[in-house]
Amino acid sequence: MNKTMLSPEQADRIARLEALPDDQIDTVDIPEAPMENARLARRPGLGEALAHPNAVTLDADLVDWFKEHAGDKPYQTEINRVLRQHVARTEKKIA
Repeated sequence: MNKTMLSPEQADRIARLEALPDDQIDTVDIPEAPMENARLARRPGLGEALAHPNAVTLDADLVDWFKEHAGDKPYQTEINRVLRQHVARTEKKIA
């Protein structure tokens, strides 16, 4: 909502909320976003520099499977997504 369209009471409430320190904001009723959402997040210019080209030897049947199931994306991107998903699940079990 545009701040110029707020009533004086709404503007005052927002100003008080903005002044609260983070540790005083009650987020109990806000569900945690699934890790899968991170895959969908896009911020131009971020992430590309962190990718490192690697040579990994994979079994031919695995490469064929990913090529068939990658859809319109490069199969390497699909392999990266699956590996990232596996790591996230593993980390969640450990934590």
